[in-house]
Amino acid sequence: MSTLKVNSIQHSNGTDAITIDSTGNTSFSGVVTGTPLGNRNLIINGDMNIAQRGTSVTGITSTGYQTIDRFTTVLTTAGTWTQTQDTDVPTGQGFSSSLKMACTTANASLAAGDQLNIQQRIEAQNLQHLKYGTSNAESLTMSFWVKSNKTGTYTFWIYQADDVRAISKTYTIDSADTWEKKTITIEGDTVGVIDNNNDAGFWVGFYLAAGSNFTSGTLNTSWNTNVSADRVSSSNVNLADSTSNYINITGVQLEVGDTATPFEHRPYDMELARCKRYYERITAPNSYTRFAVGQCVASTQGKTLLHFTEKRAVPSIAFTTASLYMVGANTGGGLLCTAITSEQPSYKTVGIVANVSSGLSAGNATYVAANNTTSAYIEISSEL
Repeated sequence: MSTLKVNSIQHSNGTDAITIDSTGNTSFSGVVTGTPLGNRNLIINGDMNIAQRGTSVTGITSTGYQTIDRFTTVLTTAGTWTQTQDTDVPTGQGFSSSLKMACTTANASLAAGDQLNIQQRIEAQNLQHLKYGTSNAESLTMSFWVKSNKTGTYTFWIYQADDVRAISKTYTIDSADTWEKKTITIEGDTVGVIDNNNDAGFWVGFYLAAGSNFTSGTLNTSWNTNVSADRVSSSNVNLADSTSNYINITGVQLEVGDTATPFEHRPYDMELARCKRYYERITAPNSYTRFAVGQCVASTQGKTLLHFTEKRAVPSIAFTTASLYMVGANTGGGLLCTAITSEQPSYKTVGIVANVSSGLSAGNATYVAANNTTSAYIEISSEL
């Protein structure tokens, strides 16, 4: 039997990837440094499978979360857009969804402050293992799949919010209407420190259009405090210049090391739970879904308590139109809700105050439910 003895296995660039010392201890360089094989993707919902808000939004003209969880659209006067959770995906890669942006009103001449980017903000305490601000700062690799009718140069951008530092890298879409995988390496930042808290540590964005406020400087290809005019390549495409333009993105993965590993397909329930740390929509799957139970405090008012997934921070609460809800009465039926508000939200609960015209009995049990509709829902948000 033959024995193969090696001291190291190298990357194609000649640097050691795996080294073995005389005692048999093995170390890795630029593979999955300091990160377990599971849970290595810093991006949540990178496969675009979770869309609690809905699968399609039209007429987008301003910044906000639209369809795909954890990905926000940053938009300032750069056309009008439709965003969808699309079924167009790269063949044979295990994906079922992508995020699609389609231009419906063009802006071929961008003003200085115009911009369009799709970004995810990452909680600072989830970035501590990057060791930023030290000589051991870790490199990162971003990989993703992208498809567009518009070829050319695009800009990928990371903004470090605590020390106000940023880095940008370009990539090209080479073939129109074709899925392409892109890989970008980001060197570690030995200067900027990321605070250990539940605020945004990184803003990770894909620039699709940008005016001169963002493109007139020299592109930050290394970590820098010039975070405005040096943010986007002067050669960046303007995806807003035609109503024929679109882009699809999926398989977004940001991981430690200088090598892209295969996309980490996490189970749906795990990814949904991660999304719900930041946003949760409690919907009515049937016409009389009961959201919360409590007590009548007057003939015109009931107070109930809603439980939800623990949030990143004390959340904001939003309701649909009051008439879509009803309040349980002592007769066993429901009374039309005339006003609905929240009070004293915590990380896991919120009080719901529901008013009716009359008919409740103070001290009796009550509930808040959908009023013969599946359109009623409650939103709980602590987005970054």
